[in-house]
Amino acid sequence: MRISVPREIKPEEARVGLTPTMVTSLTAQGHEVFVEEGAGLGAGFSDDDYAAAGAQLTTQEDAWARADLLVKVKEPVGPEYGFLRPDLTLFTYLHLAASRPLTEAMLDSGITGIAYETVRVGRTLPLLRPMSEIAGRLAIANAAHHLQFHADGPGILLGRVPGVVPATALVIGGGTVGEHAARAAVGAGADVTVLEANGDRLRQLDTLFPNARVLMSDAHRIEEELPRADVVVGSVLIPGAAAPKLVRREHLALLKPHALLVDVAVDQGGCFETTHPTTYHDPVYVVDGIRHYCVANLPGAVPVTATQALTHATTPYVMALAGGVDAALAADAGLAAGLSTRQGALCSPGVAAAFPDLPAAG
Repeated sequence: MRISVPREIKPEEARVGLTPTMVTSLTAQGHEVFVEEGAGLGAGFSDDDYAAAGAQLTTQEDAWARADLLVKVKEPVGPEYGFLRPDLTLFTYLHLAASRPLTEAMLDSGITGIAYETVRVGRTLPLLRPMSEIAGRLAIANAAHHLQFHADGPGILLGRVPGVVPATALVIGGGTVGEHAARAAVGAGADVTVLEANGDRLRQLDTLFPNARVLMSDAHRIEEELPRADVVVGSVLIPGAAAPKLVRREHLALLKPHALLVDVAVDQGGCFETTHPTTYHDPVYVVDGIRHYCVANLPGAVPVTATQALTHATTPYVMALAGGVDAALAADAGLAAGLSTRQGALCSPGVAAAFPDLPAAG
């Protein structure tokens, strides 16, 4: 099979879909691998590293054109839509429920799209988990920075200082992102509250965080907790579907004037009604006096670490797909759960629910 990895062109994104080690494994099995020049530089891999592993270095256009299987990190953006085609399989994060233009481009092209974020092993999401772990930690790190005076914040230290009331962090959603956000915030010494709607998960979190308040989440509880918070982290995920809007615009009036909202669910449309995607270059905007931090690719800030963590998880799936896409999907129901589009139809129930007027597979 011909397998390509292009350079990511989403702003401030330097992760890469294949490492030289993966290239070595693929070429050893007789596959051809094409790598766009410069694709791995931000992740710590030179073009020479890829060439030594057996890859053929090429241009953006050639990488897309030659591929039977194209492995990325982030979803295609506008300039890449023209490269989509029906005889290509794309394996990457897609987050289609958050983007009608991308969803329509995928359907119009007929491409087979397999989304990292909905591949399953039992009840777990193995290709989402490593990036969620990083995103949760970065959410708190960036919140701590933007609470500082010189970042136009109120001048509050997220951590604890003897004799001073600590900052308060409210984490809405106790999945992987929420767990790691809470872990980072507790470690800094903040006063942490985690809201979680699943009873079994709530009990796990209560055991994990004896020094935090772990409470059952519902609309009333969110309204009760918002006025206490200096930082609110939104980390609610419904795999493949648009995130629920748990903090509405009218709730902003409940917050302290200096509060900071950090929406880690922005890739899935965000769990705050007032969320829209931002970048590391311009990460913060204000709605009704409340600052919002909604960077859409948080792990992109640490591309070396994030690429290694991601590719450790994706490698067995890439190897399986390289042996034949149809066979890989038939052999692994968890991988098949990642199938999002094929032959002009939506295959993901979550995406189909987000866009009920678009064609869906029967």
